[in-house]
Amino acid sequence: MPISTARPEDGIVVVNVDYPPVNALPSAAWFELAETILAAGADPTTHVVILTASGRGFNAGVDIKEMQATEGFDALVGANLGCAAAFSAVYDCAVPVISAVQGFCVGGGIGLVGNSDVIVAAEGAVFGLPEVDRGALGAATHLARLVPTHMMRTLYFTAQNISAEQLEHFGSVYRVVPAEQLLETALEVARKIAVKDTRVIRAAKAAINNIDPVDVKKSYLLEQRYTYELNLAGVADEHRDAYVETGKPKGER
Repeated sequence: MPISTARPEDGIVVVNVDYPPVNALPSAAWFELAETILAAGADPTTHVVILTASGRGFNAGVDIKEMQATEGFDALVGANLGCAAAFSAVYDCAVPVISAVQGFCVGGGIGLVGNSDVIVAAEGAVFGLPEVDRGALGAATHLARLVPTHMMRTLYFTAQNISAEQLEHFGSVYRVVPAEQLLETALEVARKIAVKDTRVIRAAKAAINNIDPVDVKKSYLLEQRYTYELNLAGVADEHRDAYVETGKPKGER
C-alpha cells in the first residue's frame, strides 16, 4: 500500500508513505494522506502519530509529471488543494505528530514537517523549497516555522537546501541520528507522549494551535494565490516543462 498505517505499540500509530522512486505524490495521494492522518488522530486509542516514508527520501513534493501530462488546470488545482489538506491534517490532527525524515524533504515535504509537532531526522537529510525553480510558490509559511526569517528568505529565493544538522542548531529538528536509528528515535519520543493522559495532550495540542501567531492555513492559501497567477500567465508551465524535459530548473545546463 502506498500509504499505510501500523500500530507498533499501544497508543502509537505510524503512517508511512511509499511512492517510488522519490515520494513525489500525485494529487489523490495528498488527500488520502490527509484522511489517514486525521482518522488516526480521531481514534481515541491513538495518543501520538509518527509520519514516516520509505525509500530514498521523505517527500519530494507534488508529482510534476502528472501535472504536465494533464490537460487544463485540474491537476494543478488538485495538487494545491491536496497539499493544503495534508498540511492542515498534520496541524489539525488531534494528537501530536512526529515526522521522521530521511534523505530529502523538499517542496510539499516542508509543508508536512513544518506543521508537525516534533521532527527527528537522519544524518545527512536535507530540507528545501525548489518552488521558484518550478515557476510556483508555496510553503514559505512552513519553512518560516523551521528557520529564522532572513534564512527563510534566503533559502526561498535561492532554492537552496538546508541540512538536518543546521536545523538541529536552530532548534526546529529535535534530534539528528544515524539512519538506522531514525524510527527508534521517533518511537522514543512517541513513548514519552503516549504514556501521558491523552485527554490532557489533546487539549494541549488544541491550545498550542490556538496561540500560534500565524494562521498557517490562511497564509498558505495566500501563497497559493500567487501560484495560480503564475500558472494563468503561462510562466509556471515554462518552468515545469523544462524540469520534466531535462530534470533541471529552466535555464540551468
